Amino acid sequence: MASLVDRMIRASKLDVNLYEEVEADKGSLSQAIQVVVISSIASGIGVIGLGGIRGFILGIIAALIGWVVWIVIIYIVGAKLLPEPQTKSDIPELLRTTGFAFSPGVLRIVSFIPLIGVVITIVANIWILIAMVIAVRQALDYKSTWRAILVCVIGFIVYILIVGTIMSFFIPSAVI
Repeated sequence: MASLVDRMIRASKLDVNLYEEVEADKGSLSQAIQVVVISSIASGIGVIGLGGIRGFILGIIAALIGWVVWIVIIYIVGAKLLPEPQTKSDIPELLRTTGFAFSPGVLRIVSFIPLIGVVITIVANIWILIAMVIAVRQALDYKSTWRAILVCVIGFIVYILIVGTIMSFFIPSAVI
């Protein structure tokens, strides 16, 4: 099995072959989960200045819950409501591919830095969204990138609403 760091770098470089590789590699689910956990810890560290240890823990929980919800929405919308004729996928495939799409999320560790932290967090979130489009296109066997974009944006909106709601409920000054 390829190293986790190597796969995270390839995922961050938006390497389509990496997403095909992890889609087919049923053993990569644990690595995909590790990527999401690492990204979530980076998010938690990034908001620790806003909410202390409570912000750290909630940042991790919000990111993990958001990912799972995002995948469920992507599965429902992408595989059930808007499939292409060749679309064949399942939740584990989506978990594997999209988990690696969270690789750029490690940058969110600097969220606490005034001004630049917000900019880097926005860039990381956009980067994750782009990686998610590639991951979803590969996992759902879409020929249309536009369809993958639509599915991801629908899921991303719900993801941001959930993570933002969780964080703002506990840390009113949190900027996600």
